[in-house]
Amino acid sequence: MNEYIGSDFDDFLSEEGILQEVEAAAIKKVVACLVKQGMDEAQITKVEMARRMGTSRVQLDRLLNPDNPSVTLATLVKAANAVGKKISISFG
Repeated sequence: MNEYIGSDFDDFLSEEGILQEVEAAAIKKVVACLVKQGMDEAQITKVEMARRMGTSRVQLDRLLNPDNPSVTLATLVKAANAVGKKISISFG
């Protein structure tokens, strides 16, 4: 009998000890997508986005890379402001 029948995917990830890691990676992918979408909507190039954020193009590329999980709240706020958006955080 399969021990995972009746459980959900979060249970499986938790039992494997990787739930938080997988959730963080998923959130980063969404963040990268939202920033890119905001840039596209505002018709902002990467060079202009980096200038508005007061950062380098390399740092912006790290933010836009969905496989790079490292991002600070300050960087997210700068990115949101650069495309005329605000950050909203909630704990569910």
